[in-house]
Amino acid sequence: MYYSPIQVITIFAMRLIQVYSYLILIRVIMSWVISDPYNKIYAFLISITEPLLGPIRKLLPAMGLDLSPIIAFFLLNLVSNILSGFL
Repeated sequence: MYYSPIQVITIFAMRLIQVYSYLILIRVIMSWVISDPYNKIYAFLISITEPLLGPIRKLLPAMGLDLSPIIAFFLLNLVSNILSGFL
């Protein structure tokens, strides 16, 4: 099957969004169970996911629950759905 260059780029972008969503999910789960915030894996996840979660967190009002991952999942899903329209 032949894919046009736009389709290849779109599929690649959608896969990157999927991987990024998994990284956010892993970060959320690790934040509940990890006791060492200086863990190398956790620090790596923070460095990868914070560029998206940080600005979202600044837009949300201060409260006891961090809703930025939920908003990020929604936004990533929205972008993925928009990209799927190009296929």
